[in-house]
Amino acid sequence: LRELMDEQQGKAGDDEIKKLEAEIAKTDASTPTGKQRKADIEKQVANLKQQQATLSSVLEKAGVAYIKHLKNSPRAIDYFKGRGLSGEIARTFGLGYAPEGWRSLASVFADYNDPLLVESGLVITGEPGEENAAGEAKRYDRFRDRVMFPIRNVKGECIGFGGRVLGDDKPKYLNSP
Repeated sequence: LRELMDEQQGKAGDDEIKKLEAEIAKTDASTPTGKQRKADIEKQVANLKQQQATLSSVLEKAGVAYIKHLKNSPRAIDYFKGRGLSGEIARTFGLGYAPEGWRSLASVFADYNDPLLVESGLVITGEPGEENAAGEAKRYDRFRDRVMFPIRNVKGECIGFGGRVLGDDKPKYLNSP
């Protein structure tokens, strides 16, 4: 079952690329219009691949930070131990901890306003009318005071996170969008 889930997660991002690549193969490049169409599709494919790589690198960087935070959180370590998970298991699966605080990831990413943080699901922007003093939309970490589980595709790339709150906050479980 786990292999099937991993395979489906990996396919979700690659399906659009495969569809476009099939379209490239079918495009007649012997005419100026066909040549331009093929170039446009190739550019789309390159952009999608770059976007996937960039989002994955943002998520990986957050995962490394969560692992580091776990080492400094006795509560999170005790939670994992209470569930029968050893340090070796935590290391093997990249388990971590998202600390309390609204902007913990601001210390991880040089530009906390980077749109990729929102696109990756790590940061949430406030509703219209909830601007800060500078007139910008409020931004805050999605995951706070949670043990973190990276979600990986079949290639082993981080594509999101699942988090379980340590306190009594709701929701008890929270996943990346």
